[in-house]
Amino acid sequence: MPRKLPEIDRRKFLKGVAVGGAAVGLAGSAEAQTGAPAAAGRSLAKAPLPSAAMRAAEEKVPAEVEKLTTQKTGSDFMVDVVKTLGIDYLAACPGSTFRALQESFINYGANKQPEWLTCLHEEASVAMAHGYSKIAGKPMAAMVHGTVGLQHASMAIYNAWCDRAPVIVFTASAGATDDRRPGVEWAHSVQDGASLVRDFSKWDDMPWSLQHFAESMVRAYKVATTAPTAPVVIVAEGKLQEAPLHADEAKKLTIPKLVPNTQPQGDLNAVRETAKLLVAAENPLIVADRYARTPEAIPLLIKLAELLQAPVVDLRARMNFPNQHPLNHSDRFRALLSQADVMLALEPVDLYGEINGMRDQIERTSRKITKPGAKIVTIGSNDLLIHANYQDFQRFETQDISISGDAEATMPSLIEAVQRALTDNRKSALAARGQKLAEAKKESTERLRGEAAYAWDASPLSLARLSMELWAQIKGEDWSLVSSGGGGGGWPFRLWNFDKAYHHIGGSGGSGMGYGLPASVGAALANKERGRLSVSIQTDGDFMISPGAMWTMAHHQIPMLVVMNNNRAYHQEVMHIQRMANRHNRGVDRAWIGTTIRDPNIDYGQLARSMGVFGEGPITDPKDLGPAIKKALEVVKRGEPALVDVYTQPR
Repeated sequence: MPRKLPEIDRRKFLKGVAVGGAAVGLAGSAEAQTGAPAAAGRSLAKAPLPSAAMRAAEEKVPAEVEKLTTQKTGSDFMVDVVKTLGIDYLAACPGSTFRALQESFINYGANKQPEWLTCLHEEASVAMAHGYSKIAGKPMAAMVHGTVGLQHASMAIYNAWCDRAPVIVFTASAGATDDRRPGVEWAHSVQDGASLVRDFSKWDDMPWSLQHFAESMVRAYKVATTAPTAPVVIVAEGKLQEAPLHADEAKKLTIPKLVPNTQPQGDLNAVRETAKLLVAAENPLIVADRYARTPEAIPLLIKLAELLQAPVVDLRARMNFPNQHPLNHSDRFRALLSQADVMLALEPVDLYGEINGMRDQIERTSRKITKPGAKIVTIGSNDLLIHANYQDFQRFETQDISISGDAEATMPSLIEAVQRALTDNRKSALAARGQKLAEAKKESTERLRGEAAYAWDASPLSLARLSMELWAQIKGEDWSLVSSGGGGGGWPFRLWNFDKAYHHIGGSGGSGMGYGLPASVGAALANKERGRLSVSIQTDGDFMISPGAMWTMAHHQIPMLVVMNNNRAYHQEVMHIQRMANRHNRGVDRAWIGTTIRDPNIDYGQLARSMGVFGEGPITDPKDLGPAIKKALEVVKRGEPALVDVYTQPR
């Protein structure tokens, strides 16, 4: 056992240090006045005797020593406020502008609700909170150092904005000019801290008092979680964090009660008109984009689709509809759209892109895919949150009925209106349509399984085989695919059985690189609390933007299986350069320059092991993949993270 050190009275110790420091400083001053250099080894006993004034200065404790410690600070109260909001985790890369808040969270707040998670990059901190929110269904917080930390985090905040994810971002400032230390505190301070990300956050504030902080923090949570959900930013001023909080001042502070807002619903008259159109339609089509906000959204959409016996296309920005359901026809989108007489789009992100085709050529042309006279109806909250600068709102497209409101919140009234509009005769006609759709679904599934067998024994491995080898070993588990967009070239959506809200988390929103791994870690953290198996099919280019998220995963013991889709390239960019080379009549043989990740190839298994994660691979022989996955899953089931590196085909 370590030796127990004697207890030291901290105030007496500080007083002694101050007195000793004053004596040394004064002796030096006297010596300087004589102009004689100090002799080597000269003892203090031979030094000139101090004057009465010097002795008085030595015995007086400087007043500022009494201010070196305090019992409670503003940052403690800030922690009290955050604890009322039910935020379970806060991710951060260390930064001095929030030093008081960090100390208060981990000591005063006992590092619980929220628990402090150590990240190695600010972008990873926010991406982790983004992924967590989509599994947990509530916000997670991220703390970023101002100003440079917010600059690092800006890409991840933009992803969360485009994906309408409720992330709470804290940043900080060193305070007023007369309080800043020279040097870095000036470089890392800003007059308007949130201005950098204001174009792609829903709301921000910089509180000027602790009461202001309490009210703004509760407001921020309500704003972030009310549809359309999105990131919010709170700037914690340094002096507000670090100033002592005296008992009489603390008694005056209050924390508002958090009362969540109800979600905005669409106009009832427009909903009833939509129901009549859908019931009367010969070929209705339902397209779900960023529709599902909670797990309750899926059974609601199933009920609507079955009432209408209408096909559903899931664009997978969320887990909206079971992929094996007889009415799920996501792989037949264009064909169904061209036949539809009524299309209902739920929370469309890019309505123009859904109903128009555009050719990427020197002079770009587009054409409408819908048939003449088709009615377009939208239910969504996108127009409730639109900013001018960043163009994530996409091209304008006219609709016949545009219902402004949260699609999930509006769904019960639409279902009720459809039920009222249905007659017995109409139900019989719809049942016949449903039977034809079920037969078409069966044929489509068999075709896709046949296509998956192509290049089954190829090396590098096909993405279909990677997906099927993985599915064979997780299908009996309570699993969650936490990679951006699902991964695996879309093969999991064709071949696996997705029927629960947590079975996948959708895409990144803004397609910003570096989202995949930390978002997967955040989602896996939410799944850990619920006892689920988290699996991520991770692309190599995205992975290398923020590989340090592996260390966070190991450090905080977040179990997850990462399977590398390692095609050794930014392959989408390879194809773009090939297209340009063809357009310019120059051949495609040099398209690899600036787009590939080879010479040397990255050993992801070794990289994982260096950060405390079990690493296996690279797998080049298809026969080795199944055993490697099995071995890694054993590690994950022990509560540890694991990675399997797989050399894959480009697509």
